[in-house]
Amino acid sequence: MSEPALRFGLVIVGDEILSGKREDKHLSTVIRLLAQRSLMLAWARYAGDERNALTALYRDTFASGDVVISCGGIGSTPDDHTRQAAAAALGVPVVLHPEAEQLIAQRCADMAREGRGTADMSHPENRQRLKMGEFPAGASIIPNPFNRIPGFSIRNHWFVPGFPVMAWPMIEWALDTHYAGYFNRRIVVERSMLVFETPESALVPLMESIERDFIGIRAFSLPSIGDGRDGRPARRHVELGVKGEGAAVESAFEVMLQGVRKLGAPFEPLPADH
Repeated sequence: MSEPALRFGLVIVGDEILSGKREDKHLSTVIRLLAQRSLMLAWARYAGDERNALTALYRDTFASGDVVISCGGIGSTPDDHTRQAAAAALGVPVVLHPEAEQLIAQRCADMAREGRGTADMSHPENRQRLKMGEFPAGASIIPNPFNRIPGFSIRNHWFVPGFPVMAWPMIEWALDTHYAGYFNRRIVVERSMLVFETPESALVPLMESIERDFIGIRAFSLPSIGDGRDGRPARRHVELGVKGEGAAVESAFEVMLQGVRKLGAPFEPLPADH
């Protein structure tokens, strides 16, 4: 029996995302970073800066066994609750990580040399900055190439800042350092067609029969009103297809083509790499 595929999840934290003050860019980027390594995102969740709700969310994600990337909420201001919520979900205290302490001190020294602040770590501003190095007990750091202030990881969860310039290189480091052995293990192939002027409900029996007859193959449908905005024909249609691993995808797609022909529905196969 083959080893189960890793499931990757994404948590995006921040009231500013939910209020619309900032537009989320993490979801599309994480999907792309995973796809470049032949990995897939299984789920994504958005959450506000509310500690109890975050604690409940992380309690669930830790229990899932999934690999989870969490973006946002690891700063040191009163509205940053991610570090404390993760610790509460695990039932461990928040402690100052010694390596994070050193990195933050180095950052403060760098800023002091630039004429911004002081390198004295007893100064109130620097004591506040040290809070960004307080992580759940047992956590490891995630290096931050932008400004040294690290993120942290624990139990296959990877906590990075909300700022893309910091978060995205840190996510790539986590993937390449800890999950490279899973890259390109499972190449998911997708084949699909556009089926015109046919209700999606009429295609459901065909989709169900294909999933029943081809183990490991998933059928999917994506309806469109055909307004031309997606670059597809300005005609009502459903993108109907199958996805999975190996040659079974082509076999399942041929059965799907035959089924659509039997329905008498007009269709247009899409290129395999569309």
